[in-house]
Amino acid sequence: MRLKSLEIKGFKSFADKTVINLDNQITGIVGPNGCGKSNIVDAIRWVIGEHKIKTLRSDNLEDLIFNGSKTRNGSGLAEVSLTFENTKNLLPTEFNIVTISRKFYKNGESEYRLNDVTCRLKDITNLFMDTGVTSDSYSIIELGMVDDIIKDKENSRRRMLEQAAGISIYKTRKKEAKQKLDATEQDLNRIEDLLFEISNNLRTLESQAKKAEKYHSIKNEYKDVSVEFVKASLEDFNTTYQTLNTQQQHEVDAILALETVISTEGADLEAQKLALTKREEELHLLQKTFNEVVGKLRTLENEKVFLPKKFSTSMS
Repeated sequence: MRLKSLEIKGFKSFADKTVINLDNQITGIVGPNGCGKSNIVDAIRWVIGEHKIKTLRSDNLEDLIFNGSKTRNGSGLAEVSLTFENTKNLLPTEFNIVTISRKFYKNGESEYRLNDVTCRLKDITNLFMDTGVTSDSYSIIELGMVDDIIKDKENSRRRMLEQAAGISIYKTRKKEAKQKLDATEQDLNRIEDLLFEISNNLRTLESQAKKAEKYHSIKNEYKDVSVEFVKASLEDFNTTYQTLNTQQQHEVDAILALETVISTEGADLEAQKLALTKREEELHLLQKTFNEVVGKLRTLENEKVFLPKKFSTSMS
């Protein structure tokens, strides 16, 4: 496995896209102070997965993005890509060329890509696990790490030798296994607590189940009694209904008989009214005739009173 090229854009002092091809003729990168040599090491560490900002000689992630200058505008993202030659299949993948990339945007979003496919940091870490290429490995040594090795700070020499001998991978796996065992032990303790809680809940549930059974028994008994009560009520209702229906029929028959009598008597009454009206008309005619006769009679009586006087006058 060999590092073929490094591509940097918008990372720290590298405002423009910069590609460093690491062929067989390159043994090192030199330059004056402040030209960005250390930033190249930071870029390599960062793309492999370094997340300690202090290790990258910055205060926060935003400092990794080119912030601009008097003549240049700031960049919107920091992007670094590493391309490896995998002809000996040291990396557990079928690709002969492997490119890993990391991007960080000003809005705080970050992404990792493996051969231009979005992936997780864990995927990249697992890919380089057995190669000694990690963010804290001694395959990438910065100036500060040389002083740590000389002074053997925090067993740095031992770690470097273990990484060179390929032992660190087993220590890493041992650490991961221990963490899994600790997590499993915590899960077991949690399971015991859960079992204790479940046993307490079971007693409560048993009591509730007994109450529920008693409730359902009483409910079924109540249902049976309610059905019998409804049946008895329906029988009484049917008897009362039949009695009332019979009474209603009798009342209807009586009403029909009364209506017949009323109709008959009404017809007689109408006939009598007609006869009375006719007699009243006859009486009116008789009264009229009587009045005429009485008038004539009075006229004749008046004439009878005046006739003798007139006759005696004429005789004299």
